[in-house]
Amino acid sequence: MASSVVSKLACFVFACIVVSSAPMAEAEIQCGQVVRYLTPCISYVANGGTVPAECCSGIKSLYSLAQTTADRQSVCKCLKQAVSGVPYTAFNLGLAAGLPNKCGVNIPYKISPSTDCSNVK
Repeated sequence: MASSVVSKLACFVFACIVVSSAPMAEAEIQCGQVVRYLTPCISYVANGGTVPAECCSGIKSLYSLAQTTADRQSVCKCLKQAVSGVPYTAFNLGLAAGLPNKCGVNIPYKISPSTDCSNVK
């Protein structure tokens, strides 16, 4: 049992070292976060109607977190990845693209599967 605890502690310390030595230019926003913030928007993008307040709250929170180019590119890539696995008939991409404007947020790129995330600044 003691060796199990020691090996888990060693793994934890190793993980901390890896995380703390990671380059600062890497994005801090992960796809899981993007999904959590934007999940309340799914019903609107699928069915239209009124944009849920939770959706706008998520968009604004995500926008405030994405302050670096790396973060904005990461969010862009996550959005593209999320959309790529879904049939285009399941969501109205025009509604998705209009969400930031409806929520009062000005993002520096178009929400679209064709957006080149490497150009996002």
